Amino acid sequence: MRFFKVGGTAAWRLLLGSVLSVCVTGLFVDRTAGARYQRDVSRMVFNDNLELLTDVRRRVGAASDSLNGLLEGATDSVEARGSIVVSIADHRLWYRFGDTVVFETRVATGSGRELSKGRGKGWKFETPRGRLVVVSKESDPTWVPPDWHFVEVAKKKHLRLTPLLRGKTVDAGDGSAITVSGNDVVRRLPDGSVQPYESGEGKEIIVKGMLIVPPFGTNQRRFAGVVGTERLNLGDGYALHGTDVPSSIGQSVSHGCVRLRNEDIETLFRIVPIGTPVYIY
Repeated sequence: MRFFKVGGTAAWRLLLGSVLSVCVTGLFVDRTAGARYQRDVSRMVFNDNLELLTDVRRRVGAASDSLNGLLEGATDSVEARGSIVVSIADHRLWYRFGDTVVFETRVATGSGRELSKGRGKGWKFETPRGRLVVVSKESDPTWVPPDWHFVEVAKKKHLRLTPLLRGKTVDAGDGSAITVSGNDVVRRLPDGSVQPYESGEGKEIIVKGMLIVPPFGTNQRRFAGVVGTERLNLGDGYALHGTDVPSSIGQSVSHGCVRLRNEDIETLFRIVPIGTPVYIY
């Protein structure tokens, strides 16, 4: 009270200005939140991400999450070219036209496991849910292991992770050095000769307690046979592909992709065209 008596009109103006500022700020935040909500909904519809809207409705009890619902809710355009449906919980895949299932098989899906790379960062190996599309097809595909592969191996074997940069060398400890020559990671011997390293899963380069991470574009960063005989790419690094571990089918063990037995992915490769929608739930 003494503040208002001493300050007079100026004090009251200051108080009213503060109250008005709080009200305006609250109104701005409310309108911003509303605008963001409308923007996000518009993006969902514009990007044909109706599965996300369906997921929201399901969470509030307005829709069911069943295979029958997906099949019955398909549009004419989808029926005309067929679609693939994958159940993560059931580890099953269906390829169908209209109400007719023309192919069905068991699959392996993401493990859901988390892998830390330090400083609060890492990866979670989940199969993405929603609507994806077959964007390309490959025969005899090679796998380019992401960084998480080397982090995973290093943790299992208690090794120090050492990225190899082009133009640089790593001392191998026996008078030789590891470097990049052309498209190969090689061991350069004291006499100047070079020996390319093998490539493949289980053939990672290990010296002096270090796991060497080959740069992208080298042959040692391409593994053959790991993802089976065929691959249907879904974008963002995800795919339907075969496997060199058929015993994993029917389990939650992958790093996010949907694995099939090689004979099954070969069948899909023949009958599924590029552009086919893939519904994963």
